[in-house]
Amino acid sequence: MPVSDHDLTQAWKQVLTLSKLQPGQSVTVLTSAATHPQTMRTALLAASSMGAIVNRLDLPPVNAEKALSRDSLAYLGTTPLTGNPAAIAALKASDLVLDLMTLLFSPEQHEILATGTKILLAVEPPEVLVRLVPTEADRTRVRAATARLSRAREMHVVSDAGTDLRCALGEFPAISEYGFVDEPGRWDHWPSGFVLTWPNEGGTNGRIVLDRGDILLPMKSYLQAPIDVTVENGYVTSIDGELDAELLADYMASFNDPEAYAMSHIGWGLQPRARWSTLAMYDREATIGMDARAYEGNFLCSFGPNNEAGGSRTTACHIDIPVRHCTVRLDGETVVERGRVMDGGAPVQHAFDYRNDGA
Repeated sequence: MPVSDHDLTQAWKQVLTLSKLQPGQSVTVLTSAATHPQTMRTALLAASSMGAIVNRLDLPPVNAEKALSRDSLAYLGTTPLTGNPAAIAALKASDLVLDLMTLLFSPEQHEILATGTKILLAVEPPEVLVRLVPTEADRTRVRAATARLSRAREMHVVSDAGTDLRCALGEFPAISEYGFVDEPGRWDHWPSGFVLTWPNEGGTNGRIVLDRGDILLPMKSYLQAPIDVTVENGYVTSIDGELDAELLADYMASFNDPEAYAMSHIGWGLQPRARWSTLAMYDREATIGMDARAYEGNFLCSFGPNNEAGGSRTTACHIDIPVRHCTVRLDGETVVERGRVMDGGAPVQHAFDYRNDGA
């Protein structure tokens, strides 16, 4: 269903309140050609109504000659900020950047965050944003999972489909994504609701067997037949299966980069309001698939870079794969059992009342 400007403005006000926006602070709304106009105008309105000093920085898109799709995550690393010191200076001077463009996996983003500027990414369709407005309960649940993951030294993932993967942990931090930025220098993504980390370099071995119904991103496709992925010493060494496997293999090969085959982040979804089935409702160019990444109980595994966690490995290729029905164990303790999160669950919580004029 379409969303009214009033409802989306109220959603923005709640997110900005959770992000501790104060009157007189500087907010820069970062936009580009693909920015949704309703998301942009309501972000500007919400921040202004809360007493912020609001700017808009609009930058031209890049990477069209390199990317195989229009998805903002189809080619990483180079952004409109690359080689653009004037734009970087404006963002560094802001208390909060609302990224409606996508700066993920870029050195410029790290440079801006290091100054204490907060960055909130929001590029999903307005109706997805409204349905998945973050809450304090999201933060509490995700942070508890993050604390548990931070203590682990091995993640072992198995499934009835045949997955049997062991990942050594401890070299990189565990990361919370709960949908708002409440600390200086914090990055987050609205919508989200999951925990993740990166395996130790060269420390992942085993098989990931993707089954019918698992999702490939940024392809935004549900698998119709299994794919058997072998990982040795942190790198994919074989991708076996039928057409879906051939499509995945060809996409990764197109980057001509051995780092495209490295293990990237691993974790699990914790958002009960996100749904596995939502991707089937959307045109591929309308969404980047955050429901798929965040839905409760998925094992989210990825291939590609680790520079977001402070690692040195960069590549333009990044594959996210939310896998169903997996059991995830940390040092032998089960935290997800066949797709069911073992933390006692969380009630489905509607984030705001559209009839309330307050945040």
